[in-house]
Amino acid sequence: MIALLSEFEFVRRTFLVGLMLAAAIPLIGVIMVNRRTSMMADALSHSSLAGVALGLIAGFNPVVGAIIISVVGAFLIEGIRKKWPQYGDLATAVTLSAGLGLAVILSDLAPSGRTFDSYLFGSITVVTQFDLILTAIVFVLVVFTSIVFYGSYLDIAVDPNLARLSGTRVDILNAIFTALAAVTVALAAKVVGALLVVSLMVLPVATALILCRSYKQAMLTSVGLGIVHMVIGLSVSYTNDIRPGGAIVMSAVVGILLAFIARKIWPTNRTRRPILTRRENAGKLKMPVS
Repeated sequence: MIALLSEFEFVRRTFLVGLMLAAAIPLIGVIMVNRRTSMMADALSHSSLAGVALGLIAGFNPVVGAIIISVVGAFLIEGIRKKWPQYGDLATAVTLSAGLGLAVILSDLAPSGRTFDSYLFGSITVVTQFDLILTAIVFVLVVFTSIVFYGSYLDIAVDPNLARLSGTRVDILNAIFTALAAVTVALAAKVVGALLVVSLMVLPVATALILCRSYKQAMLTSVGLGIVHMVIGLSVSYTNDIRPGGAIVMSAVVGILLAFIARKIWPTNRTRRPILTRRENAGKLKMPVS
């Protein structure tokens, strides 16, 4: 791997961006899984393709276009979910369909079909210095938010109404999370691919849920797994000249299968700790908490 990184500058950039995304995406994914909004990432990734095509047509950076469309789509979904909670899934489906339909139309008008294709399944050669800087900024923001507001997001996952009554700024925190999720998904399209980024957001988290007993363990484990899958996927992509997105996702699929096998062979006592505070009220969580 060291020889691989020292060979070409674009490989080093891709690995740096990939490692930062591999840590940031599962941090977003843990919260999305807790809120039962994991398919929102799928809608945003597909919608971001419209921004990519728009950037290619208008002549500006496609990543900027992807971020703009993703952020608009994310807040549209959140707005509909807040106003009509019973139509939350429908809002995600409509946004996905509208974004993907617009992307298909605009892709026919884009000057370079090959460039657009690299955003579908990821590419190891298209990461620029601008992408590296922007990813580093978003990575720091995601990690900072996950650490500083760890308890608040856990409260929201347990019960948003109770969190609001206890003084948590639910609306502001949800807005911060929505914006960071949209930008992270848009950035990941270059390396992982817009059609596959949701897999990296969900599969490491799902694997962690099989192996871990607490929310904190699941968060740390999912980040570690994301980094492992990213390194394996990018290495296989470079050495075998295949799309990185597919290699990364298949590594994650193998990982969750191994976790299932390990759980069957070595079952452990998953008894939760007694309920002490509202943050430890695991009854309303999709995963146990610490």
